[in-house]
Amino acid sequence: MTDPLLAVVLVSGGLDSCVAAAIAARDRHLAFLHLNYHQRTEARELRAFEELAAHFQVSQRLIVDLSFMAQIGGSSLVDPGQPIPEEEEAGDQVPSTYVPFRNANLLGIAVAWAEVIGAADIFIGAHEEGSVYPDCRQGFFSAYNKAITAGTRPDSQIQVRTPLIAMDKTAIVRTGLELNAPLRLTWSCYQHSDFACGRCHSCRLRRRAFHHLGAQDPIPYAARHPSGV
Repeated sequence: MTDPLLAVVLVSGGLDSCVAAAIAARDRHLAFLHLNYHQRTEARELRAFEELAAHFQVSQRLIVDLSFMAQIGGSSLVDPGQPIPEEEEAGDQVPSTYVPFRNANLLGIAVAWAEVIGAADIFIGAHEEGSVYPDCRQGFFSAYNKAITAGTRPDSQIQVRTPLIAMDKTAIVRTGLELNAPLRLTWSCYQHSDFACGRCHSCRLRRRAFHHLGAQDPIPYAARHPSGV
């Protein structure tokens, strides 16, 4: 049977998924899902996932290996032969850090698990504002929800929820601070696992958001990173 108060939360260990979890935790029971796909910072993200799950006192946890995504390749996140960009990308160009159709694969696992444990909702921290990843757009999630309805049991009524979809990174950090989300436990850097590089796209967005809010980012950064935000 479906529990309308149970939600699967896709938790990468990053800032966005942490804030999405904090939003879901206001009125849902949580089940945390983490996917390893041989990304460069896989071990560090897994550690963040475990620490976030402990913070939110989540007992239902699932960690799934998706190493086939690294076998497919096509992204600098999983291909060490491709450098991680450290400069701003021009226009609407899809960056090399895009993992082809990643969210569709992650959501497929989430939907299957939701059916098994009886969860009604799936929360994902995707946001369209400022993102050029095609699988982070509202149109993608609307279409995916139609596929879920068509491809699951009639009584499941599973839907993907995207509470951050219209926010930019500054609004996401602000929401996280307002909810007392444990942002100190998150990891955003694409390429380092000890000190965040401060130079990759994810680090720049994160640092800029904290700077705009006049807040201190609680994670450690390498001594050498651009002074500008």
